[in-house]
Amino acid sequence: MYSVRYYRSHFPSFRRFYDKFGTYVDKTFTWVVETLGWSFILGGSIFLIVAIYLMISPLGEIKLGDDHEKPAYSTPAWFAMLFSAGMGIGLLFWGVSEPINHYMWPPHGEAETPAAVHKALQYSFFHWGLHPWAVYAIVAAALAYFSYRKNLPMLLSSTLEPLLGRKRLNGFWGNTINIIGVISTLFGISTSLGLGVMQIGGGFEQLFGIPNDTGLWLMIILVVTGLAILSTTSGIDKGIKWLSQANIGVAGLLLLFVLILGPTLFILEALTHSTGGYIQNIFKMSFGIDAAGEGTEGWYDAWTIFYWAWWISWAPFVGAFIARVSRGRTIRSFTMGVLLVPTVISIVWFSVFGGAGLFLEHFKESSIWNAVSEDEAQGFFALLDTFPFSSVLIIIAMLSLTVFFITSADSGTYVIGMLTSKGNENPPLGLRIIWGIIEGGFAAVLLLAGGLGALQTAAVVGGFPFMLIMFLMIGCLIYALNRELKDGSLPQERARIYAALEDLREEKKIRKGIIQDQSTDKSDKKNKLDE
Repeated sequence: MYSVRYYRSHFPSFRRFYDKFGTYVDKTFTWVVETLGWSFILGGSIFLIVAIYLMISPLGEIKLGDDHEKPAYSTPAWFAMLFSAGMGIGLLFWGVSEPINHYMWPPHGEAETPAAVHKALQYSFFHWGLHPWAVYAIVAAALAYFSYRKNLPMLLSSTLEPLLGRKRLNGFWGNTINIIGVISTLFGISTSLGLGVMQIGGGFEQLFGIPNDTGLWLMIILVVTGLAILSTTSGIDKGIKWLSQANIGVAGLLLLFVLILGPTLFILEALTHSTGGYIQNIFKMSFGIDAAGEGTEGWYDAWTIFYWAWWISWAPFVGAFIARVSRGRTIRSFTMGVLLVPTVISIVWFSVFGGAGLFLEHFKESSIWNAVSEDEAQGFFALLDTFPFSSVLIIIAMLSLTVFFITSADSGTYVIGMLTSKGNENPPLGLRIIWGIIEGGFAAVLLLAGGLGALQTAAVVGGFPFMLIMFLMIGCLIYALNRELKDGSLPQERARIYAALEDLREEKKIRKGIIQDQSTDKSDKKNKLDE
């Protein structure tokens, strides 16, 4: 199989197209983050505030389904599926590389210092903690509410029913919203799959010395996309569910191995210190964009803005999939599960793998930064290479990464299949297979067009239009929930009404008894006087 390098050297027209496309990719990314970056920062914070409000307000009592409906999946299975779909590939790709990058290139202060170590983990927690899961929670809650509570099809346009009306959900504006959701999903999931391909290729290079270039990427995409299509034929209850649960176990064992055999004390101390820094500075970080140029130039564009755009572009996919497997849960339990549990897992993950990498780089002057600077995908494997049985660990990590790739691609085919089959929760197998092929092909095109830079640009460009839809989605969801609250149709409000009515009945009985007693007393007194 020929690589891009071959075509560039043998076909001048391809070389000109490739070079120009790379230039366009860079210019597009720069324009979006410099002009619209503030909107992603502000939007991400608004989504988190709304998610917390849904969790703590009386609206959290509503069920995503009928009042007495039980959850469709057990809590362990539910969590495994949403986590595998939501973050699996990214955690393996960035688990070591991101903290090392922040250590060498911090947003504020000097690099390669003790303060840079703490800040590296703190910002890794920030990028993978509450904010991204709040984005997913908003989309998932809106979809599940309007689908399972209001009996509307599982379509993004259904979340705007109070604004559009039921008759126009399949009209021009409804179809436009669904098309934007499909495009955004395609961009977001292709970004994630592209990262997974680069990471698997990094494992092959580490183990066998095979160059991690476009030729290897295309072969990996071909094989793993085929496996994902095979998985999609078995359905959610078998393929995705079983693979997700098994893979969470494998990733957990890998984490325990590094924690026990690595710098355990440093990891635990760094976890404690950086978690405190994250909680203490979350408001400052949430709205930070460095408007006056106080910090490191370009840092927010390359990291926070890219991440927020990536999470938003991925929100239709992950949100729809989480909604699909969350029927029967209350908004409060749903939001708590989606926000808090994955955030804790992400903090532990970055503390163990990122902390181990930072320890080696800061105290042992290891060469992990050299691997990361050469190829972002190599950071994770460069760390594992410092442990005993490194080859076995790298193979296990590659298998785990492959399964995350399969579950993400499989979940993506379900979601896009739903969005393109009028909200059918079990889209036809043929349609899912077609979308699986398209996802793999689109990821291949982005990788060939510019690797990581093209993936980042796709995420940013796909995220902005859907962010605007999310603002409308929030307004419609809050309006519909408050309307239920006003009508007294929420379970909690209905219980309060019943309790109040019961109190009135008891009070009426008491008053009636008092009146009867008073009447009896008067009669007794009259009888005594007559005597």
